[in-house]
Amino acid sequence: MLSGTTSHSTPDNPAAAAGRSTRAILLMVAAMAVLTVNDAIAKWLTQRLPVGEVLAVRGALVVMLAIGWAVARGRTAELRVHDWRPHLGRGALMAASTFLFVTSLSLMPIADAIAISFAGPIFGTMLAALLLGERVGWRRWTAVAVGFAGVIVMVRPTPDMVRLVALIPLGAALIGALRDVVTRRMGTGGESTLAILVVSTSVVALAGLMTMPFGWVALRWEDAGLFVLTAALVGIAQAMMIEALRLGEVGLVGPFKYTSLVWALLLGALVWGDLPGPTIWLGSAIVIGSGLYIWRREIIAKRS
Repeated sequence: MLSGTTSHSTPDNPAAAAGRSTRAILLMVAAMAVLTVNDAIAKWLTQRLPVGEVLAVRGALVVMLAIGWAVARGRTAELRVHDWRPHLGRGALMAASTFLFVTSLSLMPIADAIAISFAGPIFGTMLAALLLGERVGWRRWTAVAVGFAGVIVMVRPTPDMVRLVALIPLGAALIGALRDVVTRRMGTGGESTLAILVVSTSVVALAGLMTMPFGWVALRWEDAGLFVLTAALVGIAQAMMIEALRLGEVGLVGPFKYTSLVWALLLGALVWGDLPGPTIWLGSAIVIGSGLYIWRREIIAKRS
């Protein structure tokens, strides 16, 4: 899953380009599925432990697991950093978006925070066009907007969403989109997935560590297994997201983040028996339909 420092800027034949786009989309969808399972574990941990503590401990474990994987596979060369500035910048963006989103969850209904945060793919498509020169036609813009509409149908935000506090998750979405743009530039610029993962996660862990003076809670032995599991899941999901952004444009893979809500619904139905209502089914169909349309248009464009 983890890649070396090969850039994908070299022109290739249409079939290879279409295959790379398909792989990027599948990686993003899979990453959303893994993150959905991880979020359930992380939510349980944050009910007893401060958010900063969870981020610090989990981040440290992710870094240790990633480095251990590299040593065991003889791929330590992929830990090499070519330019520290984008790595540190990406880590800072990750830390900021995470803290903003978690803060928004404590200040407003979760449905509202989720709905607003899913403006991220829209921001990402816009920033990729402005900063990376990605060509975004009206069809992709329409599909992204339709996918966002599907999210709104599913979460049914309340009137409180228009309050000033809504700027917090909106800021998290904007910063997260900028992180994706930086990731795309780093991935196509020669930085390895492993190096991006390790450095960015280290920055997030350090940011979490800085919250220690505000009060941490003593860890229990029964927390150890959950922390190792959530660290492994986060590491795998982040690696897949980084690789997806290396292989595909931000405007292509970003909208597939919407599928995380579909995975959450499936997890709720399978684990807790929470059967979705009519609006959930409708919203899910809209999200999936918009994603399939983007996928189909991309394959046609690459092969033409």
